[in-house]
Amino acid sequence: QVQLVESGGGSVQAGGSLRLSCVASGYTYRTMGWFRQAPGKEREGVAHIYTRNGFTSYAPSVKGRFTISQDNATSTVYLQMNSLEPEDTATYYCAADRSVVWSVFRAQLYEHWGQGTQVTVSS
Repeated sequence: QVQLVESGGGSVQAGGSLRLSCVASGYTYRTMGWFRQAPGKEREGVAHIYTRNGFTSYAPSVKGRFTISQDNATSTVYLQMNSLEPEDTATYYCAADRSVVWSVFRAQLYEHWGQGTQVTVSS
């Protein structure tokens, strides 16, 4: 059974930090990533990681502020979000695929998704 369980969302003031967690089970996922979607906006890729080699990628809007990491012992992927801005407010989704996703920001290429966790940043 494939399962992605997210946690860590909440409300913070601008400049604050949050750490999102995604616990994966059921399969070994070669590609994992975080997407977000705000009301009235398109779903966008935020950060991604190839779990076997640790290579990461980030959207330009979050580069330098967000960090994606993994803990293989617990099959968990994290998204450390620092210097949060109101523009970061969105529902954040964990995505995973057992294949090597070449275009990591294309949501259609990911097979499995978490339930989403809300992040709200106030000014």
